[in-house]
Amino acid sequence: MKTEERSDSSRPAEEPAAPAGRAGHRPDLVAAGVGALLVAVACGVGWAWQRSNGELQAQWPPLLASWNPHVGPGTPAALTVAAAVVAYGPALADRLPWRRLLLTAWATALAWIFSLALIEGWYRGIARRLTTKHEYLRVIDRFDDIPAALRGFTDHIVVGPPGNWPAHVAGHPPGATLTFVWLDRIGLGGGAWAGVFCIVLGASGVAAVLIAVRALAGERLARRAAPFLALAPFAVWTGTSADGYFAGVAAWSIALLAVAATRRSLLAACASGLLFGWTCYLSYGLPLIVLPLATVLLITRTTRPVLPFLTAALTVPLAFTLTGFAWWEAYPLLVERYYQGAGGVRPYAYWVWGNLAAATLAVGLATAAGLRRTLAATPSAALGALHPRRPAPTAEAALTLLVLAALLALLAADLSGMSKAETERIWQPFYFWLLPATALLPVRGRRGWLGAQAGVALLVNHLVWTGW
Repeated sequence: MKTEERSDSSRPAEEPAAPAGRAGHRPDLVAAGVGALLVAVACGVGWAWQRSNGELQAQWPPLLASWNPHVGPGTPAALTVAAAVVAYGPALADRLPWRRLLLTAWATALAWIFSLALIEGWYRGIARRLTTKHEYLRVIDRFDDIPAALRGFTDHIVVGPPGNWPAHVAGHPPGATLTFVWLDRIGLGGGAWAGVFCIVLGASGVAAVLIAVRALAGERLARRAAPFLALAPFAVWTGTSADGYFAGVAAWSIALLAVAATRRSLLAACASGLLFGWTCYLSYGLPLIVLPLATVLLITRTTRPVLPFLTAALTVPLAFTLTGFAWWEAYPLLVERYYQGAGGVRPYAYWVWGNLAAATLAVGLATAAGLRRTLAATPSAALGALHPRRPAPTAEAALTLLVLAALLALLAADLSGMSKAETERIWQPFYFWLLPATALLPVRGRRGWLGAQAGVALLVNHLVWTGW
């Protein structure tokens, strides 16, 4: 069966599969063990620290969660989805026609996210999540006059003046809130529609990542990553949080730039730029997505999409600025608001590494093993990409560079001190691009690694109440 489209000279050459012998597995298992140890230490130290003085502002660090063993309506479905992907996912990923694989991966991710969310029940797990006191839907009625609301948006960020925004509204540019205002305007108001919207857009990021990996590193590696993307542990926090929606938008921006760079598509470049501009007005931390975007250009060794990308991207800040909201004026106020709340209490000394333990739970132990292979391949991949006379990167080198860019963006967010706790939810736009590292793992062990990924998500969702 033919699975590749016509050859593309800009697409890297395929490499043979990684060795699957026992010696190749041992370092991967060690890396996974180190990840598990990091989580265990973060739990132990965090529990003692929180119990002693409450500074961590999290009941079950390194996650923002509380201990609550339970099952629910979504439990049978979640177990069924996990078992089906572990049993049949790798084979289907290898054999399905490409477009059908994209749809299947998206549908599987949807089933996985919904089933995990429904462990808490429809109301508690989906319909209520975006209506609590910190969330966007609490301020819909204050956006009856959108231009006026945008002009006065910065006046309500800092705690003190009357009518300050709820935490999540104040903590994000107004693009996030406007999304839910517009949903309400078209008749899709309320927490249920908002939750479904975030889940559907968040799950679509799976297809976006597969498209980008195929364009940059070839179809073989994209197919090997597909089951891991569909069964991502961070699906626990995609359903339901607005960060899942942010992750989906950011993922499509990167995917469309990869398409623009490899297929010389002006439309894809413009769409990518527009989505990147919108991404920057969804979260103050997401301009860091520029690192994977720049890496796309590095891998493809082209600057052709840059001008249409930038032209389209700049339309978003231009529109917001002309309407009365200035990103650069709002961000310093957001920093002030951050330190007025839990961010001013939570100790950097714990969260700068505790965040990484939360990230390990979000991406799973298979990704930790894949990142070991990514880091081992980084020196040669980086030297090859930066050397102007060397040929285009190989498939594995291209994938290594893409994953490395996401990892660097994540580390920059961590070191900034503006992401102390809740990173299992907030860093979803970066997690999407770490999961393809699993494509570097040996083929023979894929089902075992998929089982480990599913196990992490199922344990977290059934043992603690995440609040998201």
